[in-house]
Amino acid sequence: MAEDQTIPGLVSLVGAGPGDPGLITVKAMGRLRTADAVVYDRLSDPGLLAEARPDAEMFDAGKGRGNARMTQDEINALLVELSSDGKSVCRLKGGDPFVFGRGGEEALALSGAGLPFEIVPGITSSIAAAAYAGIPVTHRGVATSFTVITGSEDPAKPDSQIDWDALARLSGTLIFLMGWKALPEIARELIARGSSPDRPAALVQWGTTPKQRCVTGTLENIAEVGRAAGLGSPVAVIVGDVVALREGIAWFDNRPLFGKRVLITRTRSQASGLRAELEDAGAWCVEFPAISIVPVADPAPIDEALKRLSEYDWVTISSGNGARGLRARMDILGLDGRAFAGVNVAAVGPATGVTVRQELGVAPDLVPEEYVSDAVLREMKALGMDGKHVLVVGSDIGRDVLPDGLKALGAKVDRIVGYETKAPEDSGEQARAAFADPGIDITTFTSASGVDNLVELTGGPELINGTVTACMGPVTAERARERGIKVDVVAPERTMKSLVWAIAEYFANGDSDA
Repeated sequence: MAEDQTIPGLVSLVGAGPGDPGLITVKAMGRLRTADAVVYDRLSDPGLLAEARPDAEMFDAGKGRGNARMTQDEINALLVELSSDGKSVCRLKGGDPFVFGRGGEEALALSGAGLPFEIVPGITSSIAAAAYAGIPVTHRGVATSFTVITGSEDPAKPDSQIDWDALARLSGTLIFLMGWKALPEIARELIARGSSPDRPAALVQWGTTPKQRCVTGTLENIAEVGRAAGLGSPVAVIVGDVVALREGIAWFDNRPLFGKRVLITRTRSQASGLRAELEDAGAWCVEFPAISIVPVADPAPIDEALKRLSEYDWVTISSGNGARGLRARMDILGLDGRAFAGVNVAAVGPATGVTVRQELGVAPDLVPEEYVSDAVLREMKALGMDGKHVLVVGSDIGRDVLPDGLKALGAKVDRIVGYETKAPEDSGEQARAAFADPGIDITTFTSASGVDNLVELTGGPELINGTVTACMGPVTAERARERGIKVDVVAPERTMKSLVWAIAEYFANGDSDA
């Protein structure tokens, strides 16, 4: 190889799965996260695209009926060009690259150019949409086979590659992808070739996503049922006796928060846990970081306190962010958990206690079951605080309940800011847009600072009050009411699981028509 010759980059033809970003494979996610360039399809999930490297080149190659941003030849040429320039490429395709995904054409173009490529299979919507609708494509005694057919070919075409006579004779499950437009003709063709008009049929729109909708009927009326329900592309058409099993197996769209659009106002770094809990309950999450957690502008007070830890009898930490703020400065100062030797540590709530252990390498001496400062005060009062020297670590906008309460108990208190909060740049417009069509059903708040920032960003409580409002813990709920927000749900504990449980209970009890 000549010294100045560029080494071609590997092109990964990656199946992204059917829509639920959680169904992407581990290998596919690895290729997406490390690629120099990402070429993605029309239905690619924004959450998946966010997994790409910040400096990766992004190319929208979406194609739809009558709306092609790039032709297939142009996509092939782009892949060849990027690889020839030495760039690793993730060609992100919906479903599986080889199931009506034209992955074979792209592979042949790369092969013809002598460029390296690989195939990373994905879960195809032909089985995933059915599974999420509670319809097994095969079932003992009902269907021993399934056939996947393109629905984008005109059944009346004289030179059709589809053997309609054979399909009509099959007793197994028939699955038509991209078949919404041709659905009436598909049904007529099957019936004309011998299929029973009463054969069960189902339509699954936006399968595996929070927008999923499923209707059932017969081969004779399924097109009419779909139109009456307002369905549209993309739709998977499932024909066969297995459709009747949906009544007993439906699970995805039976979850307590299915289809509810939930605004998450937790910080970006902390939103994933809450999002996972909500999505497990069926919610459609819209992440909006109403606050960002940033290091303190002046770390001198933290540094000084850390150097003088041996002078304190107690260190109280109000949140996981406070523990992380201490950890960051300890790393810079070359300190570890041994710095807390001989010092008692109190954490406000079990979740903070876990973070203290993880970040500081310290087992807290006091962790009240309640996630409020008052609970810490009650237990510390019982231990006797008169004359004790206490360091309180909180946020720049934290309340003074804990330090004031300790002083009232006779303690000498030093309060330091362990982290600061701020609203993300250009977030006002983003916040208002989050409430626009199709709107928000539930707004969640996990902290008082999140309440303050979202109210400021939206220009008042009006937009928020058009939703069901759920708060994590009584302190957050109190701040929401002070800012004019009607509070519908208050989690009994300051945990994400408790918050999601309380929201689900609210809707299960029929407290809202949202």
